[in-house]
Amino acid sequence: MNIFCKKELRTLIIALSLICSGAFAQSKPPMQPVANLEKTKVSIAVGGKNLFYYLPLTIAERLGYFKDEGLDVEISDFPGGAKALQALVGGSTDVVSGAYEHTINMQAKGQPIQAFVLQGRAPQIVLGYSTKNMPNYQSIADLKGKRIGVTAPGSSSNMMLNFILAQGGLKPSDVSVIGVGAGAGAVAAMRSGQLDAMANLDPVITMLTQKGELKVISDTRTLKDTKTVYGGNMPAAVLYAPIAFIEKNPNTTQALANAIVRSLKWLQNAGPSDIVKTVPENYLLGDRALYLEAWGGVKEAISPDGLMPKDGPNTAYKMLSGFEKDLAGKSIDLSKTYTNSFALKANQKYK
Repeated sequence: MNIFCKKELRTLIIALSLICSGAFAQSKPPMQPVANLEKTKVSIAVGGKNLFYYLPLTIAERLGYFKDEGLDVEISDFPGGAKALQALVGGSTDVVSGAYEHTINMQAKGQPIQAFVLQGRAPQIVLGYSTKNMPNYQSIADLKGKRIGVTAPGSSSNMMLNFILAQGGLKPSDVSVIGVGAGAGAVAAMRSGQLDAMANLDPVITMLTQKGELKVISDTRTLKDTKTVYGGNMPAAVLYAPIAFIEKNPNTTQALANAIVRSLKWLQNAGPSDIVKTVPENYLLGDRALYLEAWGGVKEAISPDGLMPKDGPNTAYKMLSGFEKDLAGKSIDLSKTYTNSFALKANQKYK
């Protein structure tokens, strides 16, 4: 066989292999969406969508996972979790991507909502003080009378602040809380000297600590630090909805849980470049290297499977009990604040 025949034979073999592999790929059945969705168009409210805290939601949206489940999802972004909750209570959204703690507070108010898939297994919230305004900071007591930024009053960052204040013998009323959002506005507020301290999340925190503008007081970005602060596993972002919505739309709820669990699985194997390519450019806050550094510090805070840890609800309840007056004398049934049934089924579909 001459050289030309050999080349032609190799070309033919490569072509056939490509055709066969393509046929095989096409023969693999795609993941089927959940059948008989009660509601295909779903609105989700979130407070600070650019945060790593809500990254699984962004991944599910950007990679088309909601669409693959047969859903047409509209996401509305608010300055903080408390605002997203208000949208749910007001009836302008179906579901919230927000902090689990809200399910406990709302039960105490007679408005039962339930978490049905976990996005984060550590809060990722950091409380720090301004090195410019408080160069002589020594202890929590020094925060009395100070201006402290949170994503939004009543949000999970505000709850974390209140908890840490209580550890230092201070009440929420001992400080001035200022909502600054979770993006460039929060960074600007700290740099301009408007704030003496801040409870916020990454990438905002890493941007400020990297420049030496913020010193950490309390950190919950890793599982170890979270257990040190709260004494146990502390659930963070979840998808939650009124129990009435979940009972009326179980297939739609399952589809939402499927999309989030699929994004959690993707995140477990994604490299830094995958993250940067997937999220919107404005998430990077103008500094790609810093964004990736921040991601490395919070990656383990992302839930691997969407399941609520057994001790998580009680850890959250004990935290809230330290400062939430609305919980005083109230009997809270933690088993009604979350369900793992949807996440368990989602893990059977996406392994």
